[in-house]
Amino acid sequence: MKEKAIVLDEQAIRRALTRIAHEIIERNKGIENCLLVGIKTRGIYLADRLAERIEKIEGKPIPVGEIDITLYRDDLTIKTSNHEPQLHGSNIPVDITNQTVILVDDVLYTGRTVRAAMDAIMDIGRPAQIQLAVLVDRGHRELPIRADFVGKNIPTSSSEVIVVELKEVDSLDQVSIHEK
Repeated sequence: MKEKAIVLDEQAIRRALTRIAHEIIERNKGIENCLLVGIKTRGIYLADRLAERIEKIEGKPIPVGEIDITLYRDDLTIKTSNHEPQLHGSNIPVDITNQTVILVDDVLYTGRTVRAAMDAIMDIGRPAQIQLAVLVDRGHRELPIRADFVGKNIPTSSSEVIVVELKEVDSLDQVSIHEK
């Protein structure tokens, strides 16, 4: 894959996450009965960053969990191609019943990852509401799913790939478009 353009640098990612944190607080009139749940892998790091910002603004912590959607994917047989899927486990620190669960992911594309995450959440408990926060919405939905909080809308063609790199995994913060 060849890099076409950098669409978010470290400062732009920081600003987008700060804006999303404010929007989460505003929409939910605070953070009572809310928790952030990062979708493995990069969604977890984004959820942690959002939690830090929310705590600075509100003066109190918001619970953060993580969810592994591997076994909930509808394309598991295609993606694993005769290899055993790697399970990383889920960790939800509080009872989600009657809570507002804010799923956090890096890129919203077809909607299938989010659908799988919602199925996984519903197997754990019954939240009052599920909201979705994503760093990038690139379009091309296959399911009727939309994000409640978006860092940046980046319309793409089907021949392009959005690559999100985060310091925790990739040693730099950057979002770029690559040509397949």
